[in-house]
Amino acid sequence: MPITFQALFAPSSLALKFAIKTLFGGGLALWLAMRWGLEQPSWALMTAFIVAQPLSGMVVQKGLARLAGTLVGTVMSVLFIGLFAQTPGLFLLALALCTAASTQLRSAWAYAFVLAGYTAAIIALPAIDHPLQVFDQAVARCTEICLGIFCATASSALLWPMRVEQQLGGQARQAWHNGLQAASAMLGGEDEARKGLLESLGRIVAIDSQREHAWFEGNRGRQRARAIRGLSQKLMVLLRISRSVRRQWRQLDEREAGHLAPWLAEVRALLGKPDQPSLLLLRQRVWDAAHDEQISSAEHFCLARMALLLDYAMAASQALEDVEAGRAPKDVSQGLAAHRDWSLALLFGSRSALAFLVMSGFWLATAWPSAPGGLVLTCVVCSLFASRENGAQIGLSFLRGIFLAIPVAFLVGQVLLPQWSSFAMLCLGLGVPLFLGALGMAHPRTGATATSYCLHFIVLVSPLNAMQFGVATMLNSALAMLVGVSAAVMAFRLLVFRHPAWLGRRLRAATQSDLVRLTRRDLRGADTWFGGRMADRLMQLARHASELPEGERKRWDDGLHGLDIGDELVHLRMCLAVAQAPLGRAEREYLQQVEVVLAKGPAAGRGQHLDSASEQFIAALHRLPSSDPLRLAEGAVLQLQKSWGKWCRWQEEAHGVA
Repeated sequence: MPITFQALFAPSSLALKFAIKTLFGGGLALWLAMRWGLEQPSWALMTAFIVAQPLSGMVVQKGLARLAGTLVGTVMSVLFIGLFAQTPGLFLLALALCTAASTQLRSAWAYAFVLAGYTAAIIALPAIDHPLQVFDQAVARCTEICLGIFCATASSALLWPMRVEQQLGGQARQAWHNGLQAASAMLGGEDEARKGLLESLGRIVAIDSQREHAWFEGNRGRQRARAIRGLSQKLMVLLRISRSVRRQWRQLDEREAGHLAPWLAEVRALLGKPDQPSLLLLRQRVWDAAHDEQISSAEHFCLARMALLLDYAMAASQALEDVEAGRAPKDVSQGLAAHRDWSLALLFGSRSALAFLVMSGFWLATAWPSAPGGLVLTCVVCSLFASRENGAQIGLSFLRGIFLAIPVAFLVGQVLLPQWSSFAMLCLGLGVPLFLGALGMAHPRTGATATSYCLHFIVLVSPLNAMQFGVATMLNSALAMLVGVSAAVMAFRLLVFRHPAWLGRRLRAATQSDLVRLTRRDLRGADTWFGGRMADRLMQLARHASELPEGERKRWDDGLHGLDIGDELVHLRMCLAVAQAPLGRAEREYLQQVEVVLAKGPAAGRGQHLDSASEQFIAALHRLPSSDPLRLAEGAVLQLQKSWGKWCRWQEEAHGVA
């Protein structure tokens, strides 16, 4: 069955509940707006559909973000008209900056920046010819939008409430299971380990973003959100430790590898089907084996890292129990950090500027009375989607939604409603098409087109207390919508920023900058700060891997080398912090040398630049009384040296000798 027919005629029970809740919230907002005599009741109805989400916490957070953005946009519109009515270039700049700012936030609060930009456009553009009325229009739009937010939130909370925190338990267990499976695969060095790593990182980032919505669902939701943060941190470190074990394994000779093979097989088997007592028992056995005086230093380093891996496996299992029990741990630091790309943000902002400039020029050249409506829609589409890499595809989905809305709006608004005269009949005429649209909104693959259909159907019908019917007016509005969205899609098509080589260079430069900062950054939260940003970059590189030529598809390895070096650097600094040894001057000099080498970046012929500093620092470690943290620190120094040399050799293989 085609996906559209499946969404409309074979919906799930959850989709039906979502459609009913959305329709009820929108109908309540429309009735109150008409009852109170608001100027544009359709804005209250549209807002209820815009903030509609399947889970109650999502609606609350999106509603609050929309409310904050609306209030800021209202103030911005009044200021722009009052101060810069004759300088449209400043309005263009403000819209571009709002789009750029929204790309730097990886949470629902980015929606507030988007709302501030296009709310200013919605209010300010129609008031250009009547600037003295801008304050009244701003108050009216703000009131209507706030009413829609409150009605949608109340409907979601009262009718079949589906809480985010109730969904997090299953998602957390799946992320935990995938994380342990990926760690086990990386210990074996299989080819599918990379795929497992990427899938696991994606699940960790996805579930970490869900915790923001749970925060708005009472005390239990906040407790579970904190527990999710702890689980994300533990799983991220677990994946990196598993890579470090594999790196250490490669340093063993054939005899040493044969000696430790049973230990590795046992660790891998237990990660596949873990339980806390078995993990604790195996961890103690591995730790005891690491202190056997008959083993070599390389074997000791490898076994010690296996023990550390089991520690984090137990910590991740405990974090999962905390999530499922709704119990917040006490030792959780900040959440996962996200990669910030200001250059890409400014380029995305230029998309908004280009589309707005084209539509403004079209308006001035034609003096078309309906052009401001198209210009407003250009601002809306650019604010929402200019920061998306697939913005053009989403824009085309919006166009499909408009094409679907036009005939339905003509039938309802120009044929049926002129013959009906009660609110009940208005609800019937609007309700049936909007109910079908809400069913489409509940399905991820039809959501964009269905949302566009619902919103533009409402705009074209434009329900008011004193309805006005006119085919010419409706068709002009529809044409303006098509022109406005087409201008945005054109800008998205013209300004494409997905060149894989350029992306790879920028992500490597960002990774290199983070590695330099990691040599002197406070250790508190350094793990999650670096791990979260690297997970974001690895997923970006993986998305574009298919666009690279066959010989360059190993660019993802560039990110993995950076991840390995950062992991060893954090591990080294933590070992030194635990040891509390008198290494002040030697440690400072070594880290300064590492910082200098990392700042220059990996390249052919630079693989030995850390050798001298590493030998001197290891000699300083040997002058101190032996301890477990110092021995682990020595292993980290050796691994850092080897990982740097491997990264430089990879640069030579990938790009040739300079």
